[in-house]
Amino acid sequence: MQEVHPINWAPQLSRVPYSVYADEDIHKEEEARIFQGETWNYLCLEAEIPDAGSYRTTFVGETPVVVVRDGDGEVYAFENRCAHRGALIALEKSGQAESFQCVYHAWSYNRQGDLTGVAFEQGVRGQGGMPPDFCKSEHGPRKLRVAVFSGLVFGSFSEDVPSIEEYLGDEICERIERVLHKPVKVIGRFTQALPNDWKLYAENARDSYHASLLHLFFTTFELNRLSQKGGVIVDESGGNHVSFSMIDPAAKDESYKQQGIRADHDRYRLKDPSVLAGFDEWPDGITLQILSVFPGFVLQQIQNCLAIRQILPKGVERSDLNWTYLGYADDTEEQRKVRLKQLNLVGPAGFISMEDGAVGGFVQRGIAGATDLDAVVEMGGEVVGSSEGRATETSVRGFWKAYRHHMEQQA
Repeated sequence: MQEVHPINWAPQLSRVPYSVYADEDIHKEEEARIFQGETWNYLCLEAEIPDAGSYRTTFVGETPVVVVRDGDGEVYAFENRCAHRGALIALEKSGQAESFQCVYHAWSYNRQGDLTGVAFEQGVRGQGGMPPDFCKSEHGPRKLRVAVFSGLVFGSFSEDVPSIEEYLGDEICERIERVLHKPVKVIGRFTQALPNDWKLYAENARDSYHASLLHLFFTTFELNRLSQKGGVIVDESGGNHVSFSMIDPAAKDESYKQQGIRADHDRYRLKDPSVLAGFDEWPDGITLQILSVFPGFVLQQIQNCLAIRQILPKGVERSDLNWTYLGYADDTEEQRKVRLKQLNLVGPAGFISMEDGAVGGFVQRGIAGATDLDAVVEMGGEVVGSSEGRATETSVRGFWKAYRHHMEQQA
């Protein structure tokens, strides 16, 4: 087994070396062992590539990727890199294409990523050109395995990754299907630049402990409190999780006020309270569900606001967060208006989640002189597993369980 760059792991999962957020060598190995290893990475929605020739460009880790539907109806994905000199093959974020041609030297590719044409392959007037033994089928960008689950398109560079259903597990599959149970439509997009390592946001999405402490809006307007009914689901791998809660309008909760935690009903009011006016949509009464899939996929339902978040590394201290907001294809006009209004709750400047865009940077700056020390993630003990309460860091420990597993695999 190839030796991994040494990480000073403590025996228990409740200690995380700060060095993993700031080390260039570790960052490079994550690309090989995690993003190009035995993982499924979210690429796009099937709804975004509905027709033959529809394509989107995205990333797996820091590797650019093209996702396209071919004339056979199947979805294909390949590295967005010309086999000639390495230029991007597709330059736009999305479009419609019969085929692809590199702008640099006009090498051509079909919609399955095969090299089909080399400009002046035979030379000009008997001069130049490629050698006679050059075989186009032996050249081309790397192709990904593709799996589609509940309208989500995932890709993997690994031939050894298990099926998408096995990778997700039954409970996570059920919770994805709960939200994506019928065709969806994209109703908005943002890309948010984060001043921190990608893993800090991956932790944040799994951190049910912070949500009602960091986010003033959550507690003040009682959208999410740890005292509400809910729970945390963590799959066997640790890498996939669900956190959920339910609003109980009749419940009287003074616990936040008694502890001096930010939840000031008297001081803060909404000038337009209709932003919180939604409609009953799920019979289970769950008003908030955050679901993550290792390494960088998040599916949210907060009230009637549905979104996918894609976490992408952009260096040791930078990452991108792609937000894709969803409605259902059969939404009424009034339902669509509610979803669009509730977009103000969640996103780069959302009333709820704007703090998440800053707090990772606070950590990145705070650990600058402490890379030989450890973070403490011991709320709820040392275990990794599902929990009926949400005052726990079990799903954060689960992330590190999965992370350690993949980083110890042979690259």
